[in-house]
Amino acid sequence: MLSRNIFEIEKKEKEKRDYEQEMAEPGFWDNPEHAQKVVAEFKERKHITEWFGILEKDIRDVMELAEMIQEEGTAEASIQDEIEEHFRSVEESYRKFRIEVTLSGEYDRCNIFMSIHAGAGGTEACDWTEMLLRMYCRWFESRGWKYRLVDENPDEEAGYKRVMLHVEGLYAYGYLKSELGVHRLVRISPFDAQGKRHTSFAAVDVIPEYEEESEIEIDEKDLRIDTYRSSGAGGQHVNVTDSAVRITHIPTGIVVQCQNERSQHKNKSTAMKILKSRLEHLEEIQRDRKMKELYGEKGEIAWGSQIRSYVLTPYTMVKDHRTGVKKGNFEKVLDGDLDDLIYAYLEQNAAL
Repeated sequence: MLSRNIFEIEKKEKEKRDYEQEMAEPGFWDNPEHAQKVVAEFKERKHITEWFGILEKDIRDVMELAEMIQEEGTAEASIQDEIEEHFRSVEESYRKFRIEVTLSGEYDRCNIFMSIHAGAGGTEACDWTEMLLRMYCRWFESRGWKYRLVDENPDEEAGYKRVMLHVEGLYAYGYLKSELGVHRLVRISPFDAQGKRHTSFAAVDVIPEYEEESEIEIDEKDLRIDTYRSSGAGGQHVNVTDSAVRITHIPTGIVVQCQNERSQHKNKSTAMKILKSRLEHLEEIQRDRKMKELYGEKGEIAWGSQIRSYVLTPYTMVKDHRTGVKKGNFEKVLDGDLDDLIYAYLEQNAAL
C-alpha cells in the first residue's frame, strides 16, 4: 500500500487547507502577485493529494479483487487479464505520481518558453524542426496543457528555421527540461529525388517563465528594439503591418523576438517576458554549475552532440543516449508518446 508518510500527504493536506482558508479571506486579491502565488501553491497541493487518494483507492480495489479470486479459486483467464491490465495501469499512474512529487526544484512548476532551432541538414533540418514541433504539441494536448506560437521563422521550402512556443502546464519546466538538447533524425529524404538517406539535426531549448516579481531590472538604454513585418506563412492571422518585434539586449547580446501576437504592443510585452526569462536563466546558470553543465549539453547542433536519435532507416527506433531507453514504434513517438523517454530521464536524475 502507498505510504502517506513518505510523500508527506498529511502535511500537504494541511497546507492545502491553510491556503484555502487564506484564499477565502476578505481582501485576498488586494495583493495580486501574492494571491497568484498562493493560488498556484493551493493547486499543486490539491493536485498531489487528490491524485494520491485516487491511487490509494485503485490499489485497494485491485488488491481486494485479487484476494477474493484467490479465496474462491482460479478465475477465468479473461478476469485475470483484466486484473493484470489494471495493475499495469496503476503502476504507470504511480510512476508518474512519484516523479511529480520529486519535481521540487525552484522552477519546476513554471510555465516555459520552448524553442526549436534547425541545425545541420538544410531543408531536411527545417522539416525535422516542424516534425518535432508537432510531436511536442501532441504531447502537450495529451496532458491538457495550453500552448501558443510566439515566434517563427519558416524555411522557404519546408518547415522552420526556428520556432518558439509559450507552454502553460503544471510542472512544465520540471518535465520539459529533459528535452533540452540536440535531436537527430535519420531517414530517406522526401526532398531528395535520388532517395538517399539523410541525417538532420535540431536543437530544443527550454527556459522557465519566471515570476513577475523577478529581481531582474532591465535598463531601456541597454535595449535595441526593432519592428518588422511577420514572416508567417499567411492566412487569416497574418500581420499586415510591421507589428513583429525584435529586442536586442546589448550587454549580453541576447536577441529575442515575437511576431504572433495581434499587435505590436502585445508582441513587445511577450518579447520582454522572454528576455527577462533568458536573463534570469543566465544568472541561474552562472550561480549553479550543475545547471550550467545541463545547458551546455546542447553543444553544436550536429554530429556527436545529440541527446536522442530518431532512426527510420535501415531500421526503426528512437533511442535516448542518456538513459538507453529505446522505442521501436517511431510513429507513435512522433504522435506525442513521450512519457517513457521523459520519465526515464527524470528518474535517472532524481532520488526515486
